[in-house]
Amino acid sequence: MAWEYSDKTKEIFMAAVQGKPGTHLGEIENADGVGEHGSIVCGDALKFTFRVKKDEDPLKDVIVEARYLTFGCTSAIAASEALCALIEGKGLTPIAALKISNRDIVDYLDGLPQQKIHCSVMGAEALEAAVADWAKKRGVDLAAHGVKRTGEATEESEGRMVCKCFGVTEPYLRRKIKELNLRTVEDIVSALKAGGMCGACRYAPGGLQDILNDTWGSCETCSTPPAVESTASVDAPGRSPFQVSRQIESVINETIRPVLKRDGGDIELVDIKGWKVYCLLRGACAGCMGASRTLKLIVEQTLRDQVDKRIEVIPV
Repeated sequence: MAWEYSDKTKEIFMAAVQGKPGTHLGEIENADGVGEHGSIVCGDALKFTFRVKKDEDPLKDVIVEARYLTFGCTSAIAASEALCALIEGKGLTPIAALKISNRDIVDYLDGLPQQKIHCSVMGAEALEAAVADWAKKRGVDLAAHGVKRTGEATEESEGRMVCKCFGVTEPYLRRKIKELNLRTVEDIVSALKAGGMCGACRYAPGGLQDILNDTWGSCETCSTPPAVESTASVDAPGRSPFQVSRQIESVINETIRPVLKRDGGDIELVDIKGWKVYCLLRGACAGCMGASRTLKLIVEQTLRDQVDKRIEVIPV
């Protein structure tokens, strides 16, 4: 499946993976605030760090620099960039930065596919964890200043465990279902990952569907699990192998090649065998120390996002 990203999301992603000035991929040493969200096991994880200009009154500390490290897709990188951009240069205190929500991040990117909303959730909650770390270091009692933490690492982690695969509790689910207006089990899987591995919690008693019914009202047809479609086929529904190949060529020519050429590089499509795409970097990219990173973060990720998530780029 190819995700439909906005032009702004794609532009931000490309700039970030190329390390262009003004982007924020990286980590601040001896940061004043450090927060993490997600799990490397499930494929999405984010570490957020920030530095402040300190004041005698810690409540007047101002965030002057923000950075992130993420194991994730185009939307994870773009959402992290959006978060940093929304914070930096605006004279925000750490507490004021907490007003930035996942919806602000999505709006900044001109939208995200529903299946990728969880990436904006990761950013907002990594920020919350980083602010809590700053508060601890600076001796600030967040609760005394009207700040109630809402992330997974709070008292919500003590609630009933609904999704054991991803460690998602009932209080957290109930809050996010309302906050993100999640209406179906598929919405929850897309936005929060809960139910996305073994699937046992989707329609079990007290599981995702029951929580949805309790939140929005019961649905007579929702309690029956839908038929599970086989995922064994490697076909691309609605597209022949020829059409997939043409789409791969189009994305390389119209999206990837112009980006590489701006930095004196180029790319040659050598062969396509199933979902394996064999490419050769040329020009400045051929001898670049970051060639393998370019293939993975720019070429492969772009093809996965715009053509099919099963694509693997093989260097020649």
